[in-house]
Amino acid sequence: CMSVMQSGTQMIKLKRGTKGLVRLFYLDEHRTRLRWRPSRKSEKAKILIDSIYKVTEGRQSEIFHRQAEGNFDPSCCFTIYHGNHMESLDLITSNPEEARTWITGLKYLMAGIRQYMEYCEGKKDTKCFCMWVKQTFEEADKNGDGLLNIEEIHQLMHKLNVNLPRRKVRQMFQEADTDENQGTLTFEEFCVFYKMMSLRRDLYLLLLSYSDKKDHLTVEELAQFLKVEQKMNNVTTDYCLDIIRKFEVSEENKAKNVLGIEGFTSFMRSPACDIFNPLHHEVYQDMDQPLCNYYIASSHNTYLTGDQLLSQSKVDMYARVLQEGCRCVEVDCWDGPDGEPVVHHGYTLTSKIPFRDVVETINKHAFVKNEFPVILSIENHCSVQQQRKIAQYLKGIFQDKLDLSSIDPGETKQLPSPQSLKGKILVKGKKLPYHLGDDAEEGDVSDEDSADEIEARTMDGRLGRRRKTMKLCRELSDLVVYTNSVAAQDIVDDGTTGNVLSFSETRAHQVVQQKSEQFMIYNQKQLTRIYPSAYRIDSSNFNPLPYWNAGCQLVALNYQSEGRIMQLNRAKFKTNGNCGYVLKPQQIRDSLGTFNPFSGDPLPANPKKQLILKVISGQQLPKPPDSMFGDRGEIIDPFVEVEIIGLPVDCCKDQTRVVDDNGFNPVWEETLTFTVHMPEIALVRFLVWDHDPIGRDFVGQRTVTFSSLVPGYRHVYLEGLTEASIFVHITI
Repeated sequence: CMSVMQSGTQMIKLKRGTKGLVRLFYLDEHRTRLRWRPSRKSEKAKILIDSIYKVTEGRQSEIFHRQAEGNFDPSCCFTIYHGNHMESLDLITSNPEEARTWITGLKYLMAGIRQYMEYCEGKKDTKCFCMWVKQTFEEADKNGDGLLNIEEIHQLMHKLNVNLPRRKVRQMFQEADTDENQGTLTFEEFCVFYKMMSLRRDLYLLLLSYSDKKDHLTVEELAQFLKVEQKMNNVTTDYCLDIIRKFEVSEENKAKNVLGIEGFTSFMRSPACDIFNPLHHEVYQDMDQPLCNYYIASSHNTYLTGDQLLSQSKVDMYARVLQEGCRCVEVDCWDGPDGEPVVHHGYTLTSKIPFRDVVETINKHAFVKNEFPVILSIENHCSVQQQRKIAQYLKGIFQDKLDLSSIDPGETKQLPSPQSLKGKILVKGKKLPYHLGDDAEEGDVSDEDSADEIEARTMDGRLGRRRKTMKLCRELSDLVVYTNSVAAQDIVDDGTTGNVLSFSETRAHQVVQQKSEQFMIYNQKQLTRIYPSAYRIDSSNFNPLPYWNAGCQLVALNYQSEGRIMQLNRAKFKTNGNCGYVLKPQQIRDSLGTFNPFSGDPLPANPKKQLILKVISGQQLPKPPDSMFGDRGEIIDPFVEVEIIGLPVDCCKDQTRVVDDNGFNPVWEETLTFTVHMPEIALVRFLVWDHDPIGRDFVGQRTVTFSSLVPGYRHVYLEGLTEASIFVHITI
């Protein structure tokens, strides 16, 4: 099937509002991109395989549904969803066999790429590295003859940000060029050349310091290095022998049970020496505490792919965020045609999607990656008739996944735990007042639209027409057990365990500033949800730190908006197995008004921790992604900035000096020191910048929770950049 895909297949490409276009679709020679021709913009006529989210069979996409008049055989149709905004590429083959070939082939490639990318993010090994070198060689081979001449090597050096003297490059080229074909390098010779060029002086000196100046480590010397430098416990002879068997490339060294410089380099670039504690890739925290004791990964207006006014609404966004670890998703429900409720952002031009499709998608993807409970935050704007349809779909589709506990949350003293709710979906929404009694089929509840909708109405000049109450049907009310929505302008504690206070970021900021201790005490018993202001029409995100510091559990962010805030959110929830639940620090869970996160000395009785961070070197740092000249631009002048993000008293940053003209293997050898009052809540952010005379350009970043740092010599792999890393030594 790969050969068929690389040869190419004629398919019809459907586009919104136009007739289908016949194009030749084919897989490139590296099997990393799907391309098509003809195209007026040939450079844009491609999709990276690793950007593909999923491939669906048949006529399932929105564009296929709109092409109702098209008489297409469903077995010839399939859709490729790709990119951050879940764009769809809708294709029709001439026969079912071709469709099956492409669907199977793409899913095979996706599985391989995903596995490879996951490995590259935290699990570097020799195979992954060799794949990268092979791809680098093929991209440098401009004429496709399977050989690299000296000019192609010089061009590659520039692309890789290597600024070596041409004389030195030629010398290494000649040393590697050992076959009869003088003047060119085969792939095998290029590997030799690359090893010469990329010999890590820092790692070689480290090896020599533990090997009594030999070029290898014995089992005993390796064990000493692991105990002394990497602070590892229970290091056995068998463990050291396993490292040698796995990472050593020389058969002679393997036979002698020693680890040479190449094997040592591979080991140091492996998961065992990543900055992130490998034990934290699994759930390791106590999951039997009440829900209010956890930070819960939460999404705002989950269905949107872009801005808040004009962007598309897609059910696939629910699948995406759930599989990323999000455990609280939002569904804005409105009356739709033919008695069917729809989901969209009210008072805007965002597109509408059927409520039923949303529920089916959540049902399918809620527990694929983990079993901890999902909270469905329902914003109900429907008539009673369509509310009953909502309740019908929730019960009929979720079935026993729906948590309908018979316990009265008004009588219980604490919320259930994530562990006890595994595999359950909790509906967060309005609930009928208790005084109505169980016989009332419907009743009035406050129409406290969330503050972002109040702002939206104000912006649109319609606030005066706002209703004070709305009708709520019994069927929908009864689905709300532990998560009764209360839109709030202040902290209201009526003793009911199951209330969820909802604050806009604007009001929440005021509460945090004026009543931080009272707010924290409230959050020790009940849930609070904070969400972006409606004035963020570009779907930008607010800073979640003040609300996490105050103990707020559900800090809802726009997952579709990549940037600093989502990077912090990912780092926050990557620990504890990326399960979407992170246990709050004990001081935030249990303080009785004695802990103020915003004071100058929030924990006077607790010893502070010192982070001593030696930034040693960088490896294969690319040019900035937004570089004006792309690969043709100047070689970068990198520096590293380290930022501590946590309590206000802990927030600070420091940076190394600039290394001129070297993105391939810059060396800093600089020590940065930070004092942290509350490491349990702190994030450590590593940023690489390219210095230029008029400012700086962003190269890459990695953010890690302080509690997930491991001491010793560690590699910090930059998020989303294959092979790019910085090498550090950590002392805590």
